Amino acid sequence: MKSLVDNARSFTTHVADRAEEFSALEAGQSPEVLFITCSDSRVVPSLITGARPGELFELRTAGNIVPEYSNDHPTSETATIEYAVRVLGVRDIVVCGHSHCGAVNALVSGGDLTDLPAVQGWLEHAATQPETTEPHSPDVAEAVQLHAVAQLERLHTHPCIAERVEEGTLAVHAWYYEVHTGAVKQYGPDDKSFLPL
Repeated sequence: MKSLVDNARSFTTHVADRAEEFSALEAGQSPEVLFITCSDSRVVPSLITGARPGELFELRTAGNIVPEYSNDHPTSETATIEYAVRVLGVRDIVVCGHSHCGAVNALVSGGDLTDLPAVQGWLEHAATQPETTEPHSPDVAEAVQLHAVAQLERLHTHPCIAERVEEGTLAVHAWYYEVHTGAVKQYGPDDKSFLPL
């Protein structure tokens, strides 16, 4: 914690050097991209994309899970997606899965989550097990990629997404990030595979 506090103090000092850039943020936000990714601390959207403050609207969930849309049972995730699309007018949405994902590993391995009832309930309620063809690997690459595509498909159950995609004013993308190499791949719906950006 000490290093974080020290960095926060240093950051405050350096903000004075970029006063104009930061004062512009007072007027509001207008991000172009909603970036949906895992809560995993190894995944840092602004580091991966080089985004500056105000350029990414982020939604982080255990396993970068996008719940199916339900008007009767709204979720924080659904509210964030709706706000990004209807209020902020984002033009792109990225669902970014990552290697070595604990949530996806739990889905494919069927690990015992009895000591983590909230995690177990979240995964049972909001995700389905990816149907992999490759043997289970430590990075769960194939499973994570299939899972990211499934979340991309779930986005289309949200009316605000379906409307904007139909209009051609919103594009949705699935990415795969390797935490151990920094490589980023994007899903190509035509060939149904992940290729380097």
